[in-house]
Amino acid sequence: MRQRILATVDSIPRGAVASYGQVAAEAGAPGRARLVGRVLSSLPSASALPWHRVLAANGRISVVGASAREQRRRLAREGVHLLASGRVDLARHAWRPV
Repeated sequence: MRQRILATVDSIPRGAVASYGQVAAEAGAPGRARLVGRVLSSLPSASALPWHRVLAANGRISVVGASAREQRRRLAREGVHLLASGRVDLARHAWRPV
């Protein structure tokens, strides 16, 4: 399951975001959003996987501290900006796999 989650995250295109639950469902584990969070939290800090493209279902960054700042920075670099509410505009940036 870990490999399917990682492959799913890797397939989220630049400038798009997905929720932990969406990643779980796409990886074949519906309802396992927390598992996705655990898998991503275990990545080494130098990982090239685009973990920053995964958000809470409401479009908020769910990590805190330095990781949250890094996630914001990476998203901004890809053209994904947070609204004044602190959420990503999911209508504009949500990943819609084919």
